[in-house]
Amino acid sequence: MENLLIGHLVKVEGNQFTVKLISDEEGYNPLVSTGSSATLVGQIGSHVSIQQSGVHVLATVISTWESSDDDEISRFLNCMPLGEIDNNEQFSRGINQYPITQADVFLVTEAELQSLFSSNADYGFSMGHLGNHSDVQVYMDPNPLFGRHLAILGQSGAGKSWTVASLLQNTVQTMPNAHIVLLDLHGEYCWRDENNKLKGAFSPSVMRYVDARDLEIPYWLLTYAEIIDLLIDRTDPGASIQIAFLREVLMTLRKEANEGLGYDRLSVDSPVYFSIDDLFLHFKNANEQQMDFGKTKGALFGQFDEFLVKLQSKLNDARYDFLFRPKRRKNSDSLEGLLRDFTGLTEPKRQITVIDLSPVPSDVRPVVAAQLGKLAFEFNYWNPRRKEFPIQLVCEEAHAYIRRDNDEKFKGTRIAMERIAKEGRKYGVGLTVVSQRPYELSETVLSQCSNYICMRLTNPDDQQYVRSLVPEGQSDLVSILSALGRGEALALGEAIPLPTRFQVEAPSPTPNSHDADFFNEWSGEPFEVNVADIVDRWRRQIR
Repeated sequence: MENLLIGHLVKVEGNQFTVKLISDEEGYNPLVSTGSSATLVGQIGSHVSIQQSGVHVLATVISTWESSDDDEISRFLNCMPLGEIDNNEQFSRGINQYPITQADVFLVTEAELQSLFSSNADYGFSMGHLGNHSDVQVYMDPNPLFGRHLAILGQSGAGKSWTVASLLQNTVQTMPNAHIVLLDLHGEYCWRDENNKLKGAFSPSVMRYVDARDLEIPYWLLTYAEIIDLLIDRTDPGASIQIAFLREVLMTLRKEANEGLGYDRLSVDSPVYFSIDDLFLHFKNANEQQMDFGKTKGALFGQFDEFLVKLQSKLNDARYDFLFRPKRRKNSDSLEGLLRDFTGLTEPKRQITVIDLSPVPSDVRPVVAAQLGKLAFEFNYWNPRRKEFPIQLVCEEAHAYIRRDNDEKFKGTRIAMERIAKEGRKYGVGLTVVSQRPYELSETVLSQCSNYICMRLTNPDDQQYVRSLVPEGQSDLVSILSALGRGEALALGEAIPLPTRFQVEAPSPTPNSHDADFFNEWSGEPFEVNVADIVDRWRRQIR
């Protein structure tokens, strides 16, 4: 390894080493061959091996500089230690025995890098290759990757959609019995072309497309607390009376409508059918109750005016028809069909269920997303064979509905997704959140992620937020995020042997996420825009 010697250790700190490169007289060469390719000494993100009397530490370069003294140029590297390599060439995180000054520092060869990833190579699950070593595949361990949650972060245009598509394509190819639910906010993973033909980022043999409105998540699946959040203003002086009466009516209606099911006990939260119209009538009758020919008013007279107005407005709002006016989910027995559609178990079975949220109005999406998160958790919570049927919920543009702030509008979604983040691992429910604004995403959800695939991020708030979330020893690596190219990522976490900067494998087919070609479209032949069709689609809410 003599020709790979690049310098010696001159300073050792707990989380940072300083290396002085060898001088020109000692044979300094800025370009060194490490296998089938050459590596620039001091390349940010490259790896070095520090060896001394049996101590073997792997580190990554985070900065480089030089100084001159009496016409002599000295070159230095700042490196962050990643872990140790034992006598069997196996890598382990953390440093048990630190090297001291004057330890030899070598560049790491391609063969050594391949050996580092060999512990995961048996899974055959690769996300791409090292940017400066295209022959070195980046293998990940699917168990912690999906079981301990994943965050894919990067600004718009960095390649997040490509990364998600590549990740899921490799997943179903490597693990053909996968069960993945993808919440598609912008119709990027499944869409219709100009001939109304369904296109997708996944083969039809592995994907089922579901319009969120057609899935029909009925109101009777809402829990008592969720109905309160949806229909009752807690700041209303009469809120406590409304809440108490709602519990009584809800319990009565659920029992009356399901006497034939044969259940001895039903709770106010049981996922069984009840009539929303009957609920309205119970409140209306109590609100208008008068006795003695109108001389005496009932105890609840006038207490539910605001509740009735709010409920009536939602019942009359066509955007909420999927929730309050289901066409298929009109009885308790229909729940099984809903769960089959949701998990891809409807014949023919599919590994990926793409739920298209793009036709759903933006102010209704939080309600839909909350119920989808709840379905994913509840399915396996009550599944006695949950360990044999793990589910992965992928949330695209998660910052749009799993918000960090305390806006009541997003409370239901935040609760549902945070529950998966905190408890899902125990029940075989994994969560993947994809976001271009991690600073706006629920801190609880992100902090529970043990794996990060970080793409280009230039916003200082987002960078600092990500730095505070990743493992302490790896936080310095976040500084390179602003320099990543399109489709390039930094992988951190338990699923990968060491923090790695890599090029994501291009998906095939690709998602519908490409940017508009302003130059060619504006400089080419003009065409007639069908404005009438745009108006018709807008009115019918069909893209």
